[in-house]
Amino acid sequence: MPETDFGIVLFRSTQSAIKAERALLLAGLTVKLIPTPRQYSSSCGTAVRSAWGDVASVRSTLKASGIQYQGIRKMTVRK
Repeated sequence: MPETDFGIVLFRSTQSAIKAERALLLAGLTVKLIPTPRQYSSSCGTAVRSAWGDVASVRSTLKASGIQYQGIRKMTVRK
């Protein structure tokens, strides 16, 4: 069964998630706002999903943009 790994960026507020999505898209990364999977957090209902291979770029872009986040978790999806 094929698997795909994603990075799930967790935030304290939806506003931060939206700012992050904007900054990451402007940096040329492929990201998507998603509902936060409950196994990762319950503090904010919105997260940003990216390809797992882009996690280093996501981290550096968020740091350069001054956008705070709670963490990045790996999520594996079986297709």
